[in-house]
Amino acid sequence: MDGDTYKAPSPVGSSNRSDVSPLSRANSATPFTDSEKDKIRLIAAACEAGDRATVVEQAIAVDGLISDEVRREAYLPPHDDEGQVKLDVDRSFIYYPTSMHQPWIHGFHDICQVILLVLGPELAVSAVEHIALLRIRDFMLPSMSPAVDHIRLLYPLLNSADPKLCAHLSKTQPFFALAATLTLYAHDIQEYSNIARLFDVFLAMDPVFPLYLFAQIVTERKEELFEIPDDEPEMLHSILSKLPKPLDLEGWIARAIQLLKEEPPENLSTWRRVSHLSVLKTSRKSETLTLTAAEEIFRKQSRQLACRKKRKELLLAMAKHKKPMILGFSVLIATSSIAIGLCYTAPAHLMHRQAAFYI
Repeated sequence: MDGDTYKAPSPVGSSNRSDVSPLSRANSATPFTDSEKDKIRLIAAACEAGDRATVVEQAIAVDGLISDEVRREAYLPPHDDEGQVKLDVDRSFIYYPTSMHQPWIHGFHDICQVILLVLGPELAVSAVEHIALLRIRDFMLPSMSPAVDHIRLLYPLLNSADPKLCAHLSKTQPFFALAATLTLYAHDIQEYSNIARLFDVFLAMDPVFPLYLFAQIVTERKEELFEIPDDEPEMLHSILSKLPKPLDLEGWIARAIQLLKEEPPENLSTWRRVSHLSVLKTSRKSETLTLTAAEEIFRKQSRQLACRKKRKELLLAMAKHKKPMILGFSVLIATSSIAIGLCYTAPAHLMHRQAAFYI
């Protein structure tokens, strides 16, 4: 989502549409309705009291957090004092280029741009760090395989929702969902008010929710998809890689939340293939990771991926040079031992409840 592709929110006063986004209303001269004022007061009080449950409830409800002013209160991680904010900002600027040693992460700038527009450059840094480590950590790794594990959950999820549709799409690889999930839809949606609304719910729900939203969107397009023969995967991929218009955000969100309740990821057949270090699984724990623990898991994930890559290279080399079986067996034992040593459980002192208030 390049900066110049965003459309400026339309002032409510210039339109009689009933579907004007909450951000457009908030940024126009049109006053808030009484119900909107009540919701804003409720969210403000919840932020002040550290009542995350109420903020989450309001974020996933119709119209989300209403405006950027409210989002600035809700999106920011909690701090005991103002000095800690500066420490987090300083630490974040150092952390990405030096500790993670990451190349350009495809799509990460799309997410950062949304947070920058909501929070501004100084406050956005700490929020982006929380998102990177606690929500999209698997996408920040030096391999795409963890991201592929995410989208491999899509077809089991579709099969539970609509087996006939899933069978129709089975010849098409689910990579059409990659761009949307990698960027939290920020690459696919141009209207700022719409993507800000989606971020309200994404930051309130589990990191697996963007995939559930995508599954819900696919199921609601089944009539269109059934018109395309199942032996034309390129055509199906082309259609599925673009969101339908108009966007029924509130309907999709509500129905995707219900889908998550009815079919949690633990029920999906490919869930067992997702690493125990994945953000999808660590986020399902009852306790929230601190940033320190999340950084340690990130390093463990990186080493795990490096080990798997090395093991694959060794196996390919053995097959190419036809080494004796005993050597191959020894190498497998050695690499397996390394892999086992990478298993990780965060120490208790690195865990606490609600490390981040909202993100």
